[in-house]
Amino acid sequence: MSEHLFYLIQQLLNGLTLGSSYALIAIGYTMVYGIIGMINFAHGEIYMIGTYIAFVVLSALMMAGFDNVPLLFIGAFAISMLVTSVYGWTIERVAYRPLRGGNRLIPLISAIGMSIFLQNLVRTAQGSRDIALPVLVHGGWVIGPDQGFHITLSYMQVVIFAVTFLAMTILSLYISRSRMGQACRACSEDMGMAALLGIDTNKVVAFTFVVGAALASIAGVLLGTYYGVVNPYVGFIAGIKAFTAAVLGGIGSIPGAVLGGLLLGITEALTAGYLSPEYSDVVSFLLLCLVLLFLPTGILGRPEVEKV
Repeated sequence: MSEHLFYLIQQLLNGLTLGSSYALIAIGYTMVYGIIGMINFAHGEIYMIGTYIAFVVLSALMMAGFDNVPLLFIGAFAISMLVTSVYGWTIERVAYRPLRGGNRLIPLISAIGMSIFLQNLVRTAQGSRDIALPVLVHGGWVIGPDQGFHITLSYMQVVIFAVTFLAMTILSLYISRSRMGQACRACSEDMGMAALLGIDTNKVVAFTFVVGAALASIAGVLLGTYYGVVNPYVGFIAGIKAFTAAVLGGIGSIPGAVLGGLLLGITEALTAGYLSPEYSDVVSFLLLCLVLLFLPTGILGRPEVEKV
């Protein structure tokens, strides 16, 4: 195998790592939009808060003498998902439910205001500087000759792939087979008719915010421990990227959010590897423009049918 092929495979692995996290965050956008037709622009800040909670939990456990890596991860995931789920439920209650049914622009402005509020809340509490997270998983596999370029697959990348795949599989099975999943799909088709059939639509909407927040916190723990740094502004960038991934794959479609996240991550990695990291955002948004130009609903999105 040539060095060029090794380099290409390395960039693809890097892109899949980044894209997996984008996909986890994008599912939150696509679930909320699929049911109530609105965008939760405070979702990126939920991801950021999940990373900060992971930092606090990991620091506390390690100071208490715990050094078992699986136990540290379980503790970080559990507490982070619990706290961010409360945030997700609160955002729905405060910023969306009182405004639902009116002009769509009003909840959008409310969500942007909630995003700014959460960002400044964390900045006031934790400061605006970068905070280093402990690196829990070290080492990896090296493939290729001793001399020249070789492929590196870290153990942490494998953890990211495995946790992302497991979380998405559990969510897909739950949505397809549980009563709440059926209620979510019914509300996605027609909220008014679902309410007439006895489905508690407020409960379903709150559930989507909670699940989306929990998935975003998983991405926060994974990326935080992978890159080892967090600040109050990482949520804005990650949220915009995840929203782009959701639109790219077809907003409202969970498989589309996954596909869009992986495509966006691979595009950014290849651009950074072959052109320059400064052009990664430009090429990613250019890809989005091209897809929407020829597929206005995204790759896996369904055309919106006007009900009469």
